[in-house]
Amino acid sequence: MKVAYLLGSLSRGGTETLLLDLFNNGDKANFDFVGVHRKDGPYKDDFYNSGKPFYKISPKFPFDPLYLWRLRQFIKSNNVSIVHSQQCIDTLYAGIATIGLSTKVVQTFHGYDYGASKYARFILKLSLKLAVKNIFVSKYERDYYVSKYKIDNTKTAVVYNGINFEKLDFDYPDPNLPNYDNDSLKLCMVGNFVSVRNHYTICKFLHLLKETSVKFDFYFVGRKNEAESILYDKCVEYCNKYNLNDYVHFLGARADVPAILKRMNAFVYSTDHDTFGIAAVEAMAFGIPVFVNDYEVMKEITHNGEWATLYRTKDAKDLYIKFMSSVKNNKLQSNDIIASKVRDRFSIKQHIDNLYSVYQKN
Repeated sequence: MKVAYLLGSLSRGGTETLLLDLFNNGDKANFDFVGVHRKDGPYKDDFYNSGKPFYKISPKFPFDPLYLWRLRQFIKSNNVSIVHSQQCIDTLYAGIATIGLSTKVVQTFHGYDYGASKYARFILKLSLKLAVKNIFVSKYERDYYVSKYKIDNTKTAVVYNGINFEKLDFDYPDPNLPNYDNDSLKLCMVGNFVSVRNHYTICKFLHLLKETSVKFDFYFVGRKNEAESILYDKCVEYCNKYNLNDYVHFLGARADVPAILKRMNAFVYSTDHDTFGIAAVEAMAFGIPVFVNDYEVMKEITHNGEWATLYRTKDAKDLYIKFMSSVKNNKLQSNDIIASKVRDRFSIKQHIDNLYSVYQKN
């Protein structure tokens, strides 16, 4: 069995990070694979140095016949038995390029169709028909698509994202966090300021925390997205309005997130519509206390709240009550048992094995 993974650009996104971890752990796979991308990006050198073959085949325009022919020749010459795309458009390209071949096409959905144009939805519907298997990163995400697009359940599978925990355990330098040397509680949330997340609820929670004289420093780790700048600006304005600037720190994008997580007393997160929630999983994998809202995906990845504390979505007061209960009952302690369970369930090796199981059935 040989799999060709299709990617668009090699940017530093969640999908690309997952695929890079897969390529860096190719020795753990029971199948051979190669990578093909259409555009370059910051991760290019990382992918090309991963130890697995990686190639660039680019169309000059959508559905470029020469590109489709080159992709077909690549698939044939490399004896590719399965093409695994990460975007619906690549599923269409692969479907056309494999006409008449025994090669199968599967795809993974890494997000929802919220805000998609009519054209994008049209491409999505075609991709669902062309793929022999549609993979989703959570049961909730699968249920959403099955309900909306009436997908045959036999054409679906759930494969949780995998995390390279060896990378998390790397000995990073001191992250030099503001106010780290004082005796306050150290709390954080990781994730860019985009509509997938709800940072504003966390800001309101922090205001409640300040009003009760709890000593804390909170670190927002994630960049401002210029396309949705209001999400970041609202949080900054709120912190200014309620004099939270001495306690709340906007760190921007960081490459040393594991080093930051290791130094936290708790991880506090609010999602609007995550498909998986890698940041929360990474925090649980360190064994630190995690507080997340009761969105269905978060229930799923926390084993229905067994591995984290769930609070009512968009309810800052409920988060505050549950957080203070943990503080008063001395429950802000690391938990190695939870960390072990999370690492078993969401390891990159488990992810690779689950993919192999899906491939074998097709």
